[in-house]
Amino acid sequence: MTPDLIVLADTIHTLDDRHGDPVQAVAVRGGLVTAIGSRLDAHEWRQAGTRVVDLGNATLTPGLVDCHIHPVFGLDLTIGCDLSGATTLDEVRALLRAEAANDAGWLRGWGLNPNAFGTVPLHRRVLDEVSGDRPAIVRLFDGHSALANSRALEIAGIRGRHEFQQAAEVVCDSEGVPTGLLLEAAAIELVQRYVPQESFDERKNRLGALLRDFARSGLTGGHVMDHSDESSALFRALEADGELPLRLRTAPWCMPGTGEADWKELARSIGTGGRRWSIEAIKLFVDGTVDNGTAWLYEPDTYGESTAPFWPRPEEYTAAVSYFAARGIPTATHAIGDAGVSHVLDALESLRGSVASDVLRRTVHRIEHIETVPDHLVARFKESGVVASMQPSHCTHYSLADHSDNWSLRLGKERANHAWRCRDLRDAGVVLGIGSDWPIAPYQPLPIIADAQLRRRSGHPDQVPIAPGQALTALQALEGYTSHAAKAAGQWDVSGSITVGKRADFTAFELDPLTTAPDEFAAGAVLGTFVDGEIQFMLDRLG
Repeated sequence: MTPDLIVLADTIHTLDDRHGDPVQAVAVRGGLVTAIGSRLDAHEWRQAGTRVVDLGNATLTPGLVDCHIHPVFGLDLTIGCDLSGATTLDEVRALLRAEAANDAGWLRGWGLNPNAFGTVPLHRRVLDEVSGDRPAIVRLFDGHSALANSRALEIAGIRGRHEFQQAAEVVCDSEGVPTGLLLEAAAIELVQRYVPQESFDERKNRLGALLRDFARSGLTGGHVMDHSDESSALFRALEADGELPLRLRTAPWCMPGTGEADWKELARSIGTGGRRWSIEAIKLFVDGTVDNGTAWLYEPDTYGESTAPFWPRPEEYTAAVSYFAARGIPTATHAIGDAGVSHVLDALESLRGSVASDVLRRTVHRIEHIETVPDHLVARFKESGVVASMQPSHCTHYSLADHSDNWSLRLGKERANHAWRCRDLRDAGVVLGIGSDWPIAPYQPLPIIADAQLRRRSGHPDQVPIAPGQALTALQALEGYTSHAAKAAGQWDVSGSITVGKRADFTAFELDPLTTAPDEFAAGAVLGTFVDGEIQFMLDRLG
């Protein structure tokens, strides 16, 4: 059968152990891999009409897939001033003042790292100092909290504490006066609903540009953890203009306060979608974040916080997971603290007696983030068959080896020493998908692959590695974006390796991710991406 496309490269890592000989050529037809071999083999495959892309001394791998992104939710989280680079309170103020001078509407910012505040409490007066009479809201880097100024609280009618169906909080001082700090989605929404919204076309254009940037970074797919009706409308509108430049496997949220009627509607959405996007799983939360004091820990943090689950009645979370699992629907649960991770494992392990074994065997259930866990929980991942999905750059961007960062100070030294146990999970035989959690951290996969090996930020050799024993090998880091990403989605039979019969999704690199020093690899170029055997991005110099 005549191939539509032949891709040549001096080095091709198939991530398929069955290919013992060096591979330098891949043939594609109808979006699937049809042959794998040498450059000499490629001469025999080529027929009239076959397109040949010769990448020369480049390296080709299965397409990179980010296992945890928020492209639509991220549109809201990335409006206004980018504060992610601010390391001091003075820098925060300077950036917000500059933003205020350029925009007469709401003053907004995002990516604020609480470490920039040092010992100064997160309080609305910090915004009041730079906002004047204008309302202001700033999203913190974790996506689970925001800081509003006095005017914004006044507009929203927030004068004291609120009750929510989930673990959310309008933080108040000892006299019951709101400080401006809003924890979790329900509290943030009290203010967010008053913020001027972009038009649909504006959001579509921003999303389209973002997805093209994802492709240029080397991504051919992503696991989207925030699907909504708006997401469907935006993806359909983009597809009406042409193909999406990468595959998107999406998951809508199942939140506290919902019941079987709501779960039934979510279940009905599974399998729907478009040409390159589909709803394939359900996303749940069992806790918040360590930095906010909303994680769920066995023992309180050093402030006496992080002791409560996100679902006030955690048995209802277990009931929700059971509902979806019984119907063969994959789930992904945000669980950061040790007690949260333990509860999710308890819930999934309890399914063995109530869900048919064949349904359990073919359905992938995941835990997202897993920031601090003791040894016995690492072992339970393998025993239960639960997939781990983690973000190495959360460790390298927001914590420090000397434990002087906010995350580590809250946990204390012992628990901080159990930070992001990527290697222990891999050594235990657990499937480990890797991602960025964009916009919580940058989405570029090459630096993340490097950080996973270095346990510090790539390009910063002066930084001390954080728990260096948890460093992944180069192969393990690449697998987190390829073979293990496919297994984390239950799609190993169709993707994740360059194998005859699988999808022709590839990423081409200037440097070999398996043999190049991580700092050098992180600074290297992505030469191109292919989805369904079609070029989505290619550097000009390659044609």
